[in-house]
Amino acid sequence: MSAVHYESYTEARAHLKDLLDAADEGRVATVRRDQGRAAVVDVSRLLRYLALVCPSKARVVPEAGGWSVFIPGLPVAADGATFDEAIGEMADALREYAEDWQERLRTAPNHQDNWGLVQLIALSDDAELRDWIVGAPR
Repeated sequence: MSAVHYESYTEARAHLKDLLDAADEGRVATVRRDQGRAAVVDVSRLLRYLALVCPSKARVVPEAGGWSVFIPGLPVAADGATFDEAIGEMADALREYAEDWQERLRTAPNHQDNWGLVQLIALSDDAELRDWIVGAPR
């Protein structure tokens, strides 16, 4: 089967099953709306790709009887008494960053290129996000 392209929201809605089936199979699936075009993709495929192109680069360091986690270049850090607690706190901090990015940071010049990271954070469940932070393979 080939890619599916719908030239309007109405056309896509009428063929929603075909659109979602194409995305599920990894085929190109798009919908045009006014002057823009959106792609419909399978979340698990998108997450695997984003993890490849956006590795966490998190640094976890022992500090003052606990652990600290930071990601160079991001205004996000976390601490915890244990390694696992610090990773969990970092996951929470990343979720807060993703919310802030969607509300106001997405247009800031020093944050606007973090779109992929925000997608990865928002689409990951807690376990997936923790695995990404520590660099576990997907």
